[in-house]
Order: sequence, then C-alpha cells, then structure tokens
Amino acid sequence: MTAEQLPLLTAAILVVAFLYSSVGHAGASGYIAVMSLFSLAPDVIKPTALALNILVASIATWQFWRAGHFSWRLFWPFAVLAIPMAFVGGYLTLPTHVFKILAGVVLLFSAGRFLFHSADDPVESEPSRPVAISLGGFLGLLAGLTGTGGGIFLTPLLLLKRWARTKSAAAVSALFILVNSVSGLLGNLSSTRHFPPFAAILAVAAVIGGTAGSYVGSQRIGPAAIKRLLSIVLLIAGAKLILTK
Repeated sequence: MTAEQLPLLTAAILVVAFLYSSVGHAGASGYIAVMSLFSLAPDVIKPTALALNILVASIATWQFWRAGHFSWRLFWPFAVLAIPMAFVGGYLTLPTHVFKILAGVVLLFSAGRFLFHSADDPVESEPSRPVAISLGGFLGLLAGLTGTGGGIFLTPLLLLKRWARTKSAAAVSALFILVNSVSGLLGNLSSTRHFPPFAAILAVAAVIGGTAGSYVGSQRIGPAAIKRLLSIVLLIAGAKLILTK
C-alpha cells in the first residue's frame, strides 16, 4: 500500500460502507472488491474486511433494530452454529488462487443478487429450526473463509425463500454479519498473529459511511437503485479476481 493509493482506497471504502449499510450489509464483499482492485494481498484483505465489517455491522444493527425491523426468532437459529463455524473459517488460510476464485464467486453471486432481485415479496413462512441451523453453519464457514460476514448470502436466501421482507432480512443479516465477523476475525488473528496497520484509517471512513448509509436505508429510502449500482462494481471486481492470476 503506497501513500498515493491510501487516500483513494479510503474514499472507496467510505462509499462502499454507505451503499452497503443502506441495505443492511456491512460491505465485506465491497471492501474485498476495492482492495482487490488495488492489488492488495489476500492475507491483508481478509482481516481488514472482517474488521471493517464489525464496525459497520454494529452501526447497521443498531439503526435497523431502532427502526423496528429486527426479529430475534428469525435470527438465532441461523446464528447458533454460524458463529463457531465462522471462527473455523477465519482460522483456515486458503491458497491465493483458491481465495481469488472463491472471493470472485462471492462477488459475482452478490452482483446477481443485487441486479436481479429488488422486489419486496410477501412472507410465506419461516424456516424450520433444523434447516435454519444447518444453513447458518454453512454460511458461517463460508463467511470466515472469504472474509465476509455471510449476510451477502443470508439476505438473498431469506428473500428468495420468502422467509422475510426486505427490511427484516436486512436487520437480521446485519447482526448475523456482526457476530460472524467477530468470530472470523478472532479465528484469523489466532492463526496469523498479524493485523494490517493501515486498517485504522480505513475504519474511520467505514464508520462515517456506515453511519450515514444505515440511517438512510433504515428510515429514508428503498434499496432497489443502490443494489443495481453495487452490482456493477461487484461484477467488475469479481471478474478481475477470477480471470487474473
């Protein structure tokens, strides 16, 4: 990371935090996207993305809970197994080429989710406890491995299966991201004993963007237009990760 790159990266992190937090996400896939575009190493990207996730997810959780969108009954079955599995995923270090492919798939999946599904469908049912616990464990492991909080998968799952409306899915995903990111970062630090020093500067930008975005998203606007803008960034970054060595 050069001195010339840091201001641009910081500005990009602020924008990502604003956009993602407006739809109840902490921004990990977006942080991975911009840090990948700046050609940072995977061992830097993963802990930084998780740390920024913790900050922004904390803010988003508070804003969406305060606005009355959070459901504990929907949240806890997904979280109970996800938390220890996120620690395992964070502890493991993938080879660089595997990390790039996996992270690229995460980004492309996220892009497709934002691009093609923006409607707020009615709730048909809630998942059974065994199904939610099993899915939560898988998402927690994936969250730890990729340096995301898992919300980028949980939100579309809740919406596509019609287990929650958009704002409720955003609120549940925000706390899901928070607990998984804490667990994943602890696992990563237990393994590497290293944390990027410049992450503190990025954290300030993430807090500013996350505070503004979560307020706007929870109380002021709908998410459809923001999701489509995000999809463009994620498509570019996901393709870059998968197609470059």
